[in-house]
Amino acid sequence: MKVPVEVIKQKVEALHEFNPMLGHRGCRLGITYPEIYAMQVRAIIEAACNLKKKGIKIIPEIMIPLVGTKKELDILKDLSIETLNKVFAEKGTQVEYMIGTMIEVPRAALTADRVAESAEFFSFGTNDLTQMTLGFSRDDSGSFMGAYLDQGIYDKDVFQSIDEEGVGFLIQLAVEKGRKTKKDLKIGICGEHGGDPSSIAFCNKVGMNYVSCSPYRVPIARLAAAQAVLRQKK
Repeated sequence: MKVPVEVIKQKVEALHEFNPMLGHRGCRLGITYPEIYAMQVRAIIEAACNLKKKGIKIIPEIMIPLVGTKKELDILKDLSIETLNKVFAEKGTQVEYMIGTMIEVPRAALTADRVAESAEFFSFGTNDLTQMTLGFSRDDSGSFMGAYLDQGIYDKDVFQSIDEEGVGFLIQLAVEKGRKTKKDLKIGICGEHGGDPSSIAFCNKVGMNYVSCSPYRVPIARLAAAQAVLRQKK
């Protein structure tokens, strides 16, 4: 790239954070460095256009992460549309696409009716939503979670199974508010909770369209989803 090592070192030091989990990441990075998101959107849409030319239909879903306000989503959605239109012009073809957001910040859940005005889908990032709602670090909670479970403060590890009373309340509220704005809003979940049977049952109960999880948990997730639907029909 013909950039001096010293310049790179200075940039690394400038971006250093004391609490990166609550820092300069997700959509915040896209707001301050839009070229990063433009590059990612370009890669997604170029790949989709190339697949279309091979006769493979694909509808990419561009998900803006860590949104807390509608304005963040609006800015990055506009950037995404501008970028993909450039790619369409270059490729001489177009593909269908969707632009939505990952609900990970409690504020986004509380204002989901406003966020839904600009989103075509919601995907709940429950790992971060749990961290921000409970004030627990997912990486550090192991040092005290055992004591919390032993003393019955929580019935299950909140990073393995959704805390339905707290985090679950925010999720249900966001689903209701989002669907009030857009009746057919596509809603799902991503993260480790997406492979937990009790969490999947909760997702079905609040009206989600899908769950997503790690590949090795897919068989369990499929079974749990089927069981949740059958229980609902009884």
